[in-house]
Amino acid sequence: MDNINLTNSEWYVLDCLWEHSPMTVMELVSALDRRLGWAKSTTITTLRRMEAKGLVLCAMEGRTRHYSPNLQRDQAVRGETRSFLDKVYRGSVGLMVSALAEDRALSRAEIDQLYEILRKAEEGQI
Repeated sequence: MDNINLTNSEWYVLDCLWEHSPMTVMELVSALDRRLGWAKSTTITTLRRMEAKGLVLCAMEGRTRHYSPNLQRDQAVRGETRSFLDKVYRGSVGLMVSALAEDRALSRAEIDQLYEILRKAEEGQI
């Protein structure tokens, strides 16, 4: 799936499905009601739209619909990260890290983690 651009609602549904899949409509209704206070109709409408977009798969067992995600979490994260970088930082990771550093939003542990990631990338380990 290219150019993944998920709405917040789609993220919520997929997050449930990534945690436990497949799920029935009623399992999703219950989970999303607990997490977000969604009504049954909101969940069903969102699932129908997601199925039409190819984001979820639906299998019928008798009269029960079972939903599974049609993309992996890492696929969605990469797509959304690229979209965010392009929209906010003109595609520049450097601009993003610079903004975080200037706002003092990075802890010492996060800075160390970034150094380690960059070292591995430089060595071709990523």
